[in-house]
Amino acid sequence: MESIPLGTVVEAQLTTARESASGRSARTVHGGRGSVLRQTLLALTAGNRLDDHDTPGEATLQVLHGQVRLGTSTDSQEATAGDLLTIPPERHNLLAVVDSAVLLTVALPAAGPGRDAQQ
Repeated sequence: MESIPLGTVVEAQLTTARESASGRSARTVHGGRGSVLRQTLLALTAGNRLDDHDTPGEATLQVLHGQVRLGTSTDSQEATAGDLLTIPPERHNLLAVVDSAVLLTVALPAAGPGRDAQQ
């Protein structure tokens, strides 16, 4: 069993994002190659964003610090620390309204006997 002090990771990633020219930083806290579940802590400084992109599977976004806006071509939703958003299965973007940290959880398609990696 492993315990990850998310508060400490949030502070470290926010510090890295503030020192980065891109204004963002990311660290995978669970999962990786071959895993069907990946959790990544993303930190963005105020005004910085992740431009439109697709998600490789079902995904949620938990706001750990700050305030963000998740948007699609037709809708947007703001969320603050403690909120959990379901990421829509369409192109979307993420904007940090203030310095923010989020936990992105993605359920990736599993590959293996009898299962296609594209399911």
